[in-house]
Amino acid sequence: MVKRSARAARGAGFESNVCMLSGTNWDPLEGSGDAKRYVKNIQPKSPNQARLMKALQTHQMVLALGPAGTGKTYLAIAAAVEALEANRVERIVLSRPAVEAGESLGFLPGEISDKVAPYMQPLYDALLDRLGGKRLRALMSNGGIEIAPVGFMRGRTLSRSFVVIDEAQNCTYAQLKMLLTRLGWSATMVITGDPDQTDLLPELSGLADIADRLEPLANVSVNRLEQVDIVRHPLVGEMLTVL
Repeated sequence: MVKRSARAARGAGFESNVCMLSGTNWDPLEGSGDAKRYVKNIQPKSPNQARLMKALQTHQMVLALGPAGTGKTYLAIAAAVEALEANRVERIVLSRPAVEAGESLGFLPGEISDKVAPYMQPLYDALLDRLGGKRLRALMSNGGIEIAPVGFMRGRTLSRSFVVIDEAQNCTYAQLKMLLTRLGWSATMVITGDPDQTDLLPELSGLADIADRLEPLANVSVNRLEQVDIVRHPLVGEMLTVL
């Protein structure tokens, strides 16, 4: 009887933990504050980053391809925040394919924003670094920043918006074609990704093909960053040379 009671107690504790972890109140901005002040003027760390930063200011369609850690997403988010704060656009639209990195998380509870929030965490991190938690929450609540899953983008026209499509190597050719044609008036769209790190079958990823087809167009800027542009720990670049 004592052993059974002990097992029951352990079971009850396990169930309560499961309920706590699987609740729908997870907040990607939880614990974020405004104590950290961002660097107002971002400086490029390499010539390729400098070219990308210039392209983000001069082109309405920009593709940034390169290895992890080269600043593709961060520079795109920084340019989006700058455009929003300067009133050049009315909103920032962020999209990222909900593709898991080699493992299945199963059913995710909650509304659509809750379901896509874990996939969008890298974008939230960059936004937090540029805006701070209080300002980011305000913009998300009033529509200044919109999270739009790739599957919900069809049929839309995104005008007066700064659109960032992150992890685009996990989009198919058809998905990227659909996303590119969402561009509206007075809008900028940035596509970022690493064709060498797709979580799809290599023949299904459309990023490399799309970039090759668009590169000859004068009004589209295709920027290819390399291992020398990596700004994370130096070991990242070293490991990528042998992996």
